[in-house]
Formats: sequence, C-alpha cells, structure tokens
Amino acid sequence: MSEPDPDLLIDFTDVLIRRSGNVLVGPVTWQVELDEKWVILGPNGAGKTSLLRIAAAQEHPTSGTAHILGEVMGRVDVSELRPRIGLSSAALAGRVPPDEKVRDLVVSAGYGVLGRWRERYEDMDTDRAADLLESVGIEHLADRTFGTLSEGERKRVLIARALMADPELLLLDEPAAGLDLGGREELVSRLTDFAQDPASPATVLVTHHVEEIPIGFTHAMLLKDGEVVAQGLLDDVLNEDNLSRAFSQSITLERADGRYFARRTRRPGRHRTR
Repeated sequence: MSEPDPDLLIDFTDVLIRRSGNVLVGPVTWQVELDEKWVILGPNGAGKTSLLRIAAAQEHPTSGTAHILGEVMGRVDVSELRPRIGLSSAALAGRVPPDEKVRDLVVSAGYGVLGRWRERYEDMDTDRAADLLESVGIEHLADRTFGTLSEGERKRVLIARALMADPELLLLDEPAAGLDLGGREELVSRLTDFAQDPASPATVLVTHHVEEIPIGFTHAMLLKDGEVVAQGLLDDVLNEDNLSRAFSQSITLERADGRYFARRTRRPGRHRTR
C-alpha cells in the first residue's frame, strides 16, 4: 500500500463499494488538491452520495485504497478524522432536533457533537458561529428553532455548521435539493462568493443539475451507474457529449455569465400541436 501524499486531501485508488452483491460505485480513482472545488454530477443512482460518504469518512470502501486528509481509511480512528471534515447533507438534517436553536446547532459543530447539551463555549466560539450565520445571510435566524425554518434556511444553517470547525475539506451533498428558484439562486450566489474566497477550504459538491454549479468551481466528475464517465477540469468535462452519456439522452448545454444551463435536445421532426 502506497503512503499518503500530503498535498492531496482526497486520494482514491480503485475505490469500490459493493452491497448485497451489487456495485454501488467504482472502481474510482480520484484526487483532490488543496485549492480545488469539485462538483460530482450524475443522475439518480449514479453513486454520487456513496462516493461522498467515503470522502466524509462515514463508510469504508469494499476494495481499493482511500486516503483522506493524509490518512488511510482502515488504519485511522475515524472519530479523529471526521472533525476535520465539514459535511452538509439531508441525512444530517434529518437528525437535527426540531427544537434545536440555530445558534446552538452551529456552535456545537466546533466540538463534533449534534445539538447542544451541557457543553460550555467560549465567546470566540459564539462569535464565530455568528459570523458564519452572517456569511450565509441568515444571522437574523440565530434564535429561531430548526423546525421552524424553511428548506432554504435549513440548507444555509447546515453549511454554516459545516464550516464551524474550520474544516480542511468541505462536502456538500445536494445543498440545493428541494429549494424553489429564489432559494436556489440565493444559495448558488452564496456558494459562488465562498468558492471565490482564497481562504475557503477544498470543496466537493454533489448535484443532479448543472444550474446548481457555483461560479468558481474548478473541477468536475460525471458518474453513471457507479462508473466515471469523465473527470478533470470543469471546462473540459462539462460538455454536451459527456452530459449526454451520463444522462443517457441528448443534452444541449449553454453557458451564460459563468453559469451552466442544460436541457434535453428536441428530436428533429417532432413538434407540439396546438
């Protein structure tokens, strides 16, 4: 087994997950460096979330080698590794008590716990939580409970929480899922500001939609049926041929003001009737 490369935050070699005889994802060989912002794109069932769970140190690969933050999965205590990784996901949202205050939900992430109990926090902790809530535009929600928030507000709270411990790696699993147009655009705008900040950590964002890719993201991976269709620099990977292969239909891709937009190509000779 090769030793981890300290310059790589994620270094997967032939990583594969198999469950009940079925391959969920892999084999995948993939590397993420310090200043990179990745999007993992593909249809439902492509293996995106399964791959992200390995990167989050929440699941071990069935085979292959997974180096995360210079540590080897299977040879590291994941309870020590996970606090170095910021994660926002629907699974996490489902575990948050509805009566948890927003401020407490964010600040408790600094100690690797979900929900405030009897921990005591310093002023610097509460100040950082307040700054993070402001950075995602929801400082006015600090005293609200999680259960009273809209879907878009919850998404932004979880991103603030994911950043609380100043992670070396940030993982966002479908952060715009379930949002209306306004909520999606607000979130993408915030993530664009974040991606363009040179102090922000390396980031991996999972999505189904090219419209949700923030400006400033640098790399992309396309998955289909657990296999890599293409990966590399965003501009090289995100094209009509690769998207059509990944989504098994003819896709037209357009770009405007740094954003991507995709639609299914209409077949010649087929027209709507009035």
